[in-house]
Amino acid sequence: MEQTVEQIVTLEWQMFDKVHNRGGRAACQDDARTFSIMRSNQLAAWTEEMRQSYWRDLQDAQAVGRNPLAEKYGYMMERTNPQEYAQIRDQLPARTPEKEALIAPICAAHVAWLEQMAERYPTLAGRGRAIRREQDSPVSTSFETYLWGELATYSLQTLRLYAAYVAQLREQGRNLNGEILLNTVRQYGYASLDEAEARLSGR
Repeated sequence: MEQTVEQIVTLEWQMFDKVHNRGGRAACQDDARTFSIMRSNQLAAWTEEMRQSYWRDLQDAQAVGRNPLAEKYGYMMERTNPQEYAQIRDQLPARTPEKEALIAPICAAHVAWLEQMAERYPTLAGRGRAIRREQDSPVSTSFETYLWGELATYSLQTLRLYAAYVAQLREQGRNLNGEILLNTVRQYGYASLDEAEARLSGR
C-alpha cells in the first residue's frame, strides 16, 4: 500500500505544481507537507484495487499530456464560476452519462458522511470547506463541488470500484470521511478524533 500511495502522491504533486491559477500561484502549491498528509490519508482509506486503478489513471493522463489536477479545478468552475467555465469547457474531457451516474451517489454518500462528522466533531469539521454545493461562490468551493470535480477526472473503472466500495461501506455502517479524518489527526499527533476535537476546541 505505502509504495502505491507514495507513487500517486509524488505524481499528483508534480501535476499540482503545474496548475495555473487566474489569480497567481496559490499558497497551497508551496506546501508539499500538507498536500502529502491530506492526499496520503485519503488514499490510505481506499482499497488497493482502487489505488492501483487511480495510479493507472494518472499514468495514462501523463502519457497524453493531460493534467487531471488542473482539470479538476476546471470542472469545479462549472458550479463556482459558470461564465469562466464556458470559456474552457471545450478543453476538458467530456463527462459521459455513465460517469455522471457513478459520481452522483459517491458524492451523496460523502456529503452525508461529512455532515455526520460535523455534527459530532464541529471544531474539526469547521476547519475545512463548507459542505454542500449550495454554498459555492466564485471565491469559495464547497466540499461537495470539490469532490465532484475530482471524481470527474477519474476513469470509469476507478469510479466503478469507488462506487462499489461506497456501497459496501454503507452496508457495513462505516463512515469513510471519518476514517480519512482519523488517519489525518493521527498524522498530527492525536490519538483519536475525540482527543483532537477536545484539544482544538480548548476543552
